[in-house]
Amino acid sequence: MIDIADLQIHYADAATPALRCPRLRAREGELILVCGPTGSGKSTLLGALVGLVPHFTGGTLRGHVRVAGRDTREHRPRDLAGVVGYVHQHPATSFVTDHVEDEIAYGLETLGLAPTVMRRRVEETLDLMDLAELRTRPLRRLSGGQQQRVAIAAVLAGGPELLVLDEPTSALDPVAAEEVLSALQRLVHDHGLTVALAEHRLERVVHHADGIVLVGDGLASDVLDPAEAMAISPVYPPIVALGREAGWAPLPLSVRAARRAAVSLRGELATPAPDVPAGSPRRAAVPAGPTPRAGTDPGLLVRDLTVVRGGRPVLRGVDLQVRPGELVAVMGRNGSGKSSLLWACAGALTAAGGTITVSDRAVADLPVAQRVTAVGLVPQDPADLLYAPSVGEECRDADVDAGVPPGTCAALLAGLAGPLDPATHPRDLSEGQRLALGLAVVLLSRPAALLLDEPTRGLDYAAKAHLVGVLRGLARDGTAVLLATHDVELAAELATRVVLLADGEVVADDDGPHVLATSTAYAPQIARVLHPVPALTLADVRARRDAAQGVPGDARAAG
Repeated sequence: MIDIADLQIHYADAATPALRCPRLRAREGELILVCGPTGSGKSTLLGALVGLVPHFTGGTLRGHVRVAGRDTREHRPRDLAGVVGYVHQHPATSFVTDHVEDEIAYGLETLGLAPTVMRRRVEETLDLMDLAELRTRPLRRLSGGQQQRVAIAAVLAGGPELLVLDEPTSALDPVAAEEVLSALQRLVHDHGLTVALAEHRLERVVHHADGIVLVGDGLASDVLDPAEAMAISPVYPPIVALGREAGWAPLPLSVRAARRAAVSLRGELATPAPDVPAGSPRRAAVPAGPTPRAGTDPGLLVRDLTVVRGGRPVLRGVDLQVRPGELVAVMGRNGSGKSSLLWACAGALTAAGGTITVSDRAVADLPVAQRVTAVGLVPQDPADLLYAPSVGEECRDADVDAGVPPGTCAALLAGLAGPLDPATHPRDLSEGQRLALGLAVVLLSRPAALLLDEPTRGLDYAAKAHLVGVLRGLARDGTAVLLATHDVELAAELATRVVLLADGEVVADDDGPHVLATSTAYAPQIARVLHPVPALTLADVRARRDAAQGVPGDARAAG
C-alpha cells in the first residue's frame, strides 16, 4: 500500500533535506503510527503520502513515494482523491458547507456517486463516527472535538484505501478518542483500510498500532515493531516510561499487558510510609501559604453561572473558585461546556444568570482595558490572538497595546520558547512556539487569572513538560490558573484540583487524586496500571518506592 524508497525532500535555500526516508513499506490493512518530536518531519512525511509535498508545498522530491501503486510525483492530490483521504490538524479550516450531514455528503457529490449510494454511505458514516444526533447541527456550533469527528467522517465516506490523519485525537475527550481509534481499527481489521497517523498523545494510540515509524532530525525509519520502536524512541507515553524504569522486557504497550507485568511492583508500592499521599510530588511544586496575591483575595469566583448559546443552556448553575496560586483543570466530554465556561469567565460570553468576579471585581462591569488585567484567555488555537505578519511585529504591537516598554513581550517570549527569529510568520511556528507567543501576549497585562483552552493540543512531551514548568511558575507568583483540557496526563501532573463538567453542570470538584485515580474515563495510564495503589504519575511511583525503601522525605525532595 505504501512504498517509499530513497526519499529526500528539499526546500529552497535549505542546507539539508527537510526529510529523508531510505526505505518505508506498509502493507494493506495496517495502522501505522508516525511519532517523533515537534518539528522532526512527521507532517512532511504525511504530506508526501497524500501528494501535498511537493505539489502544494513546493520544494524538490527525490526518490519515490508510491501509494496504492501511484507515484505521488506524477499524481497530484486531486488524482489521488479516490485512494487517499487526509484529515489535518485544524478540521474547521477544511469545511466547505454549513451543516454536519452536508459536509459528509459534499465529498461524495464531487465523486459523482448515485444519490442512493450517497445516502447509504452518509448513514453508515454517521453511525461509525457517532454523529447521527448531530446530523442537522451547524458546524460552527460544534465543539472542537465534534468538528474533528465530522472532518474524519467526511473523508471516510469517500471510501479511501489509505487514510492519513495528523493529530486526529488532539481535540477529543478520552472516551471520544477511544471511540474514533476503535472505529479506525475496525476499518483496518475488517475492511482492509490502511491508516497512517501522527499523534503526540501516544498513550491513546500506541496499543492500536501495527507498526511505528520513528521520525527524528528529518530522518524517517522503516515501519518498526511497536515494542521495539518504543524501546528506542525519544518520545514515549507514561506506560513506556514506567516499563523502562521497571526494566520490563518486552515493553508493554497496553494497560492490560502492563498490569500483568506490574504485579510485584504493586506489591512493593502498596504500603509506603504515611507521608507520601498520591500526588504529593506534584502538589509540592506549588508551595502552600501566602502568595503575592493571596491572603483575602478570592481569585476567580463563579457563582450560579448560566450561559445560553444557540437558544439552549450550555452551562447551568455552575459554582467554581480558583484561588491565587491554584492550578485547576476543567475536564469533561466534548460539548460539556468547558470552552463556554472559559469564554464566559473572560467576559467574551454574556451570562444569562449568575456572577463572575476576579479579585472581587465583576468581569462583566470592567472596561476592556481593565478586564485584561483581571483575566487573560489563551484559546484553543493561539493563532486567534495573532494578527501581525511576523513574530517581531506581533511583540512590538503587544508592547504598545499593554503600555509596557519596548522589548518586554520579546523578552517574555524568549523565556517561554527560547530564541525565535523575529522575521518568522506566526503561522510558520510550531504548535508549542505559537502557544508561547499567544501566552506571552496575554501575560503582558499580568492578569490575576489565566485561562487556557486545550493548551497541550499539538504539543509533544518535551513541550508539555516546559509548559508545566511555566504554569507552576505563574502559580507560585500568585496567578489563578484555570485550564480546560482533555489531556488526563497533564491534569495528573499539574492540577491541584480537577473539576468535571457534564452537560453544563459540575459533577465533581476535588483534588486530582480523588477525581482521577478511580475514574473509568479520566484515570491516567499509571493509575490504571497500578490500581489500587494511589499513584498517578511516574513521580508518584518514585516517591512511594523511595518511601518503601526508607529514603527520607528531604532526600526525595532534593532529588
